Amino acid sequence: MSQTSISTSVAATLRAWRRVTPQAAWPAGALLLIVAIPVADGFLPPDIHLAHLLVVAVAVTAVNAGPRATALVGTLAVLALVAAGAERRTLATESVAIELSALAVVGAFLVVFTSLREVRDHELARVRTVSDAAQRVVLRPLPQRAGPVSLASEYRSADAYSCIGGDLYAAARIPHSTRLLIGDVRGKGLASISDTAIVLGAFRAAAHRQLPLPELVAYIEDAVRWGLAEFSEPEEDVTERFVTAAVLDIPDDEPVVHVISCGHPPPLLLRDGTATATPLLVPEPSPPLGLGLLSDTSYVPATFPFDQGDRLVLYTDGVSEARNGLGVFYPLAERAAAWENQPPGPLVARLATDIREHTGGRLEDDMAMIVVQRDRAPSPAA
Repeated sequence: MSQTSISTSVAATLRAWRRVTPQAAWPAGALLLIVAIPVADGFLPPDIHLAHLLVVAVAVTAVNAGPRATALVGTLAVLALVAAGAERRTLATESVAIELSALAVVGAFLVVFTSLREVRDHELARVRTVSDAAQRVVLRPLPQRAGPVSLASEYRSADAYSCIGGDLYAAARIPHSTRLLIGDVRGKGLASISDTAIVLGAFRAAAHRQLPLPELVAYIEDAVRWGLAEFSEPEEDVTERFVTAAVLDIPDDEPVVHVISCGHPPPLLLRDGTATATPLLVPEPSPPLGLGLLSDTSYVPATFPFDQGDRLVLYTDGVSEARNGLGVFYPLAERAAAWENQPPGPLVARLATDIREHTGGRLEDDMAMIVVQRDRAPSPAA
């Protein structure tokens, strides 16, 4: 064969290998070992024996392949060991018999192991499906548009195996207005899901009744206080369970946003073209939901400018208090101001990616964000 033909064959082999998927690479490598080890064994001196390394082929197959592929490779490995023993005329020796027995036992063990792993993987997949369904029911995705505003959201649970936790958000469209809720249940992860469901259920039940904003928040407070008491364990202190929240109303015909804060971090206002992020500090904040009975609570909305092109960044403390390895908090206002010209979808995605990079992918708390943009100028009411 000419050098050119050899080079062409090698190049074709390399191209074919690159097309092999990672899932297929392990069995392919194992089959290569099954062929290569007996062949190499035949060229070595009689006192050097490599056939016992065939167990490696079975082991690497079991890493990523299922029980059927592992059983097939194990059977081929045993046959290759028999072939190598027959070629050396050592098949009847005690050494080869022990190697065959050991290889068969290890292969059987790995088949059982991969079978159990496959069953576990199927169970995890079913649990993930149920979790995703629960998230869609409890924490419904926000619409991309609601009246004159565009919306985008991001959610991450501190529990790596859960899609929902103690942070929450919701949107409701009523005549001539869009209402938003963002909140944070005390606690995190799976333990806070019941409280999350209580708050969201109360907001959705009341938002469409077109109540004035203070009455809407008072209704949610009553529902949360009842729910926390109803679903608490006897030994639990109900006053230790509460929900911080911000409830917003964005009128269609006014360039403003009305905000009631119940102990929640202030939204950030990004003015179009200014590259600044201004916290909307409510002068008269209310206590967190669930604690309203402990004080003479009155819900007073604060009004802020919100005109065409402006954006609001709503977030939970899982965002503002995300830390890096040195304990430095995530600079949300600075980063949001730097990217204030981004539409809601790209902006929230960029912030979420930046938070993951800041924390090294480790979340100590649930996090939720909403970016709201007024797309068109309010028209005067008729």
